[in-house]
Amino acid sequence: MNKKKSILESSVLYTAIAILVGFIIGGLFLLIAGISPAVAYGKLASSVFGRPKYLVWTLIYASPLIFTGLSVAFSFRTGVFNIGAEGQFVVGGLTACVLGILLDLPAGLHAVVCLAAAAAAGMVWSLVVGLLKVKKGIHEVLSFIMFNWIAFYLSNYVVNLEAIHRESSEATKDVAESARILLPEGLRAALDCTAANWGIVLAIAAAVIIWVIIEKTTLGYKLKAVGFNSQGALYGGINADRSVLTALGISGALSGLGGAVQVLGMSGRLSQFAGQEGYGFEGITVALIGSSNPIGCIFSGLFYGAMKYGGSKLSIVKAPSEVVDIIMGCVVLVIAISQVFRVLFGKLGKKKEVK
Repeated sequence: MNKKKSILESSVLYTAIAILVGFIIGGLFLLIAGISPAVAYGKLASSVFGRPKYLVWTLIYASPLIFTGLSVAFSFRTGVFNIGAEGQFVVGGLTACVLGILLDLPAGLHAVVCLAAAAAAGMVWSLVVGLLKVKKGIHEVLSFIMFNWIAFYLSNYVVNLEAIHRESSEATKDVAESARILLPEGLRAALDCTAANWGIVLAIAAAVIIWVIIEKTTLGYKLKAVGFNSQGALYGGINADRSVLTALGISGALSGLGGAVQVLGMSGRLSQFAGQEGYGFEGITVALIGSSNPIGCIFSGLFYGAMKYGGSKLSIVKAPSEVVDIIMGCVVLVIAISQVFRVLFGKLGKKKEVK
């Protein structure tokens, strides 16, 4: 009975149900559009698992999502809603891009400097909102939404500066090769992917470090205590304001690193935005699917990365790529109401016990 109970209470079960429901609803929309779900989902699967090159691209797409997912998950666990991961991602990528273009440093060191500066930029961007919250009582959600747009327009302004802008285009110059985090050329050739980079390794390392901080350190205990009950934590001698600032600072640094990984790994430049990038908002989905667990964010980020890359190939079978958004939206919706399943299964379990 205990084993059955643990299975029913496991978040993995509800995540699996949510994903299944998402695919079913996505299939219904495909049917309404006159497209075979079997054909569309078959193409989605073959676009991810058909060749080793596709799996590498999935990892490339997943890397920044894992970082923003970690950012949101970390803030969730510590009682703060970081809806500003999008802005932190943008300023992190912008910082890495600018330094990657302007600085002339040896290979390796150049990339490390860009990554560190991006993390610092994301941290500062988030801490400003944290200070507004603890000093002035301004809700972080409102501030983060405004800061996302400030980052958006700041990036577009910098992209068009003469020292940064590429002529006859709407993008920056390419960052220096010394700043890129690409895999060695021979390995990229073997993988048949010119954009293969160290991003996934950095993302997994970050997830492990965040898990250790949350689960194995005094700092993590304090942050979780504030998130669970700020008044109780304050009564226990924990400085709630300092914990909020610490949580937002670390959260912002993770999103900033995600932006740097995207620029230094995959794109190599920044383009002028026509709309929000979306990586920060997609990080919310990654965090929810991963149950706000750092290790769970690795797997949910890989899942989302596979959906994004595979979904980009759906046009080949004349299926709209937007079906991926429908699936992911339904997954999040079902996870959000998973408490209904918990209550339902809990009642069924009690009835069986009574019998």
